[in-house]
Amino acid sequence: MKKLFLSLLSLVVAMIVFAQSNSEIKINLIYNGEVVYSRALSEIDSIKFVWSEDSSLGNITGGKDTTQTFTVNGVSFTMIGVEGGTFTMGATSEQGTIEPWDNERPAHSVTLSSFSIGETEVTQELWQAVMGSNPSYSSGTNYPVERVSWHDCQTFIQKLNKLTGKNFRLPTEAEWEYAARGGKKSEGYKYAGSNTLGDVAWYSGNSANWIHPVKKRQANELGLYDMSGNVYEWCQDWLGNYSGDAQANPTGAATGSRRVYRGGGWSGAASRCRVSYRDGYTPTNTYNNLGLRLVL
Repeated sequence: MKKLFLSLLSLVVAMIVFAQSNSEIKINLIYNGEVVYSRALSEIDSIKFVWSEDSSLGNITGGKDTTQTFTVNGVSFTMIGVEGGTFTMGATSEQGTIEPWDNERPAHSVTLSSFSIGETEVTQELWQAVMGSNPSYSSGTNYPVERVSWHDCQTFIQKLNKLTGKNFRLPTEAEWEYAARGGKKSEGYKYAGSNTLGDVAWYSGNSANWIHPVKKRQANELGLYDMSGNVYEWCQDWLGNYSGDAQANPTGAATGSRRVYRGGGWSGAASRCRVSYRDGYTPTNTYNNLGLRLVL
């Protein structure tokens, strides 16, 4: 089936209609009042709509998990849908008893609404397309951007939102950990996608002391790359102590002096690549192993 190019600006509406004929359920795609696609439901594994425009609304895949691809000034990036749910955040049993820090305890129940998160860390190519400059120490279009402060990230996001008309932001710490663990598809791994760190991460044990392009290690259960390793990732929250109480859509401490970062980096030890590891920097700090990932 050819791609249907839809423009919100033209206010064109496409509808899916489920019809029953001869005891068989069919899906009809109606576009501008005409049936342009019809197929038996039994023959369809998934439904996918694709459209494109200069600031790109992206590829939307029907169902609970959605994928959206955006294009900004010629550079494309993909957001992966994460179905909301309840999980245990913090130093759960697979994290061990020695490696977790005190600030990873107590483990506690968190319920999150659905959201979308970047398939990869923000690349230098995307940062350049939005900001017109690249602050990174190590130059490479598909490398994660680094040497960006939390404040720099906010400026980048504001400009990106202006270009796309969307509301991108940094993930909350809870959203980041839920996605790193694989959301509802979680297999309960210690790292993001595996119990064998080298399969999913660049860290001090395999990076040759250098940053690497995104998507060169295995993805986690949600199809997210480099949630463990490569560069640490800023989160929106102030760093604070956990409560043992169950929470819904937590946003971290009300105030603080340091913003949370997660995920481990190419120069970091294996223990810092665990999905529950957390620490923080002042919002003005920049390092050549610290970047960001987007949420929508």
